[in-house]
Amino acid sequence: MAPIKRVVIDILKPYEPTTIEFAQAVSDLKGVKGVNATLLETDHQVQNIKLTVEGKNVDYEAVQAKIDELGGTVHSVDQIVCGEMVEEIETPQD
Repeated sequence: MAPIKRVVIDILKPYEPTTIEFAQAVSDLKGVKGVNATLLETDHQVQNIKLTVEGKNVDYEAVQAKIDELGGTVHSVDQIVCGEMVEEIETPQD
């Protein structure tokens, strides 16, 4: 089975921990090389962020467990890259 190189996750999280602390905690996981966290929306009590996690062998279950531990909820997994990175091309539907 090819290792996961990138996973993009839509997450609902509380204000605390901060987005910075959230990204740092996920980036400390084994197999993770880097994390991008993008704020998509802020509500009264929660924030919606897009988390992009990259590495040579990302353990999705460990990422999801860390998100749960930090009080976040996975809304959706929007992208998974396994094996070699493949350039996305625009199609007529786009």
